[in-house]
Amino acid sequence: MPLSGVFFNEKPVRALASLIKGDRVWYPSMLAKEIDCSYPHMMSVLAEFEAAGLIKSEGMGRIRVLHLTEQGDDLARDFELILRRIDRIERGEPKRSEKEKGKEKEE
Repeated sequence: MPLSGVFFNEKPVRALASLIKGDRVWYPSMLAKEIDCSYPHMMSVLAEFEAAGLIKSEGMGRIRVLHLTEQGDDLARDFELILRRIDRIERGEPKRSEKEKGKEKEE
């Protein structure tokens, strides 16, 4: 089991963290592929995110486009930092210096 799975349910956390990647327009099936989960499961997770006020979705023709709310963006950024740290631990990379930590916060 990945270390992140020990701390929290990995798929929803990775889904939320993925949404801050601003290089593309996100829709449910694309996000499901990104984190390797089924479309029905993704729709269930997204419904919970929307009910919690973390995302908003809007219909554009036949697809549903996903957007983070301000609260969702804050949480997604926090999760992304945690996931990066966990990934480094799993790869056996050494602890980063304070200078490197400052650069990560700026991103």
